[in-house]
Amino acid sequence: MPRSRAQRRRRRRYYRIQRRTRPGAAPGTVAVDPGAHATVVDLFGYGPDGFVEEKVVTPERVVRCLGEWPVTWVNVEGLGDAATLHKLAEIFGLHPLVREDVVNVHQRAKAEQYGDQLFMVTRMVTMNEEIESEQLAIVLGTNFVATFQEIPGDVLDPVRERIRGAGQIRRAGPDYLAYALIDAVVDHYFPVLERYGERIEALEEEVIESTDSSVLARIHQSKRELLALRRAIWPQRDALAELVREPFERITPATRVYLRDCYDHAVQVIDLLETYRETTSSLLEIHLSMLSNRMNEVMKVLAVFSAVFSPLMVITGIYGMNFDPDSSPWNMPELRWVYGYPIVLAVMAVVAGLTLGYAFRRGWIGGRRQRGRDQA
Repeated sequence: MPRSRAQRRRRRRYYRIQRRTRPGAAPGTVAVDPGAHATVVDLFGYGPDGFVEEKVVTPERVVRCLGEWPVTWVNVEGLGDAATLHKLAEIFGLHPLVREDVVNVHQRAKAEQYGDQLFMVTRMVTMNEEIESEQLAIVLGTNFVATFQEIPGDVLDPVRERIRGAGQIRRAGPDYLAYALIDAVVDHYFPVLERYGERIEALEEEVIESTDSSVLARIHQSKRELLALRRAIWPQRDALAELVREPFERITPATRVYLRDCYDHAVQVIDLLETYRETTSSLLEIHLSMLSNRMNEVMKVLAVFSAVFSPLMVITGIYGMNFDPDSSPWNMPELRWVYGYPIVLAVMAVVAGLTLGYAFRRGWIGGRRQRGRDQA
């Protein structure tokens, strides 16, 4: 879903955290962001025999749906309506700490048990012009799954398509739905990293072919975004490991098998991410080395020019002295020679040629010696 520039600026929370609650506030204090998107509630009710999908529903409709279907998925997009959020929290019986974490969208991925409910946080990552991260809070209850997103638009459409079909998800319980949502988020990391792989390949070519300062800026931007991506993905592995290891009563053994597979995907993502981070760091080193090498080439050429013109300056300096040949036969008698001027020019040319020849033989210019090493 395309987003405006203002929305992208609002979502650039990777590099700074802004809490709405005052320092020292009581646990469970809910402080809604006044600039957050309006709250929209959608729901899916389904079972083996069918499903219902409704858009923009009221909390009262959520209550009725909870008693009609074996599994109900309530998806809340936008956290700007405090009244609606409060009603939903009352309907689901959310713990005060869960309510606080839902609206504080800087949470890292985690899994926590609150009574008979399991609260999970994951982070959806998308890449348009830049990396964008969004918190997805998941509450797993007896017969429902409630999800809370910062803004409209997500990566959960494959799960919706599976519910509309007659697959395994319709025959499973709410814990399997929670797994499917987390798995969709983790799997979406792969296309984001694939785009980063293409970007890094392009940067490699630019680093080798160009020393433009803009390349350095793009390398630094990639390093910052990969670091931000690491902050979003790395805790996800720990959260999935906890879901697999800890005996949460809301997760059945059958679903725990699928969570192990999701954990493997998270490990693969982290391995790929660390590879890209190391590659980007090496690109920075290569770029700086290329700049240094090209600066050395420039300095080498200037040094050769200095070596060529230094003896010529000595010769011209000598003949620039104001000695009078009439005062003494030793005062530059060659000034009166018929061919004195051409002889001096010839000497200067020979000295310059010998200097250039020596520099070429030593490999200081022309790369002759280096080419010989490469052939050997």
